[in-house]
Amino acid sequence: MFSENLTELRKLHNMSQEDLAEKIGVSRQTLSKYETGESLPDIEKCRMLADVFGVSIDDLISYSRDNSMGLNVPPKGKYIFGMVKVGDKGQIVIPAKARKVFDIKPGDNLIVLGDEGQGIAIIKEKGLLDLIQTAKEIL
Repeated sequence: MFSENLTELRKLHNMSQEDLAEKIGVSRQTLSKYETGESLPDIEKCRMLADVFGVSIDDLISYSRDNSMGLNVPPKGKYIFGMVKVGDKGQIVIPAKARKVFDIKPGDNLIVLGDEGQGIAIIKEKGLLDLIQTAKEIL
């Protein structure tokens, strides 16, 4: 996965192997070996690569397009949790990873927001109330 993600991100950012190698302080040949899977970078080089592309180290190393509807590695702090199906009564099941990342527990109140141009967003009630309180303090 790492080698495919690295190659994909480099191409997505319109960088040559030489450009990227220079940014992280290795030779073009070393970067080529990372992309072919012949060798792996140390953790510090992984951090530098993740920073260059604005992705998490975890996603750089282990992101799989198979589990994410064929989409590219998302930017740091952005997630692709997969697809959900709407039930007969309009219910959806929030994927376990999303519940874990956003600390959603049974009994939590969620607010559904909508924008016809951008879609639907779900926010925890406490998150929205905190945002409103912050806005009031600023104004």
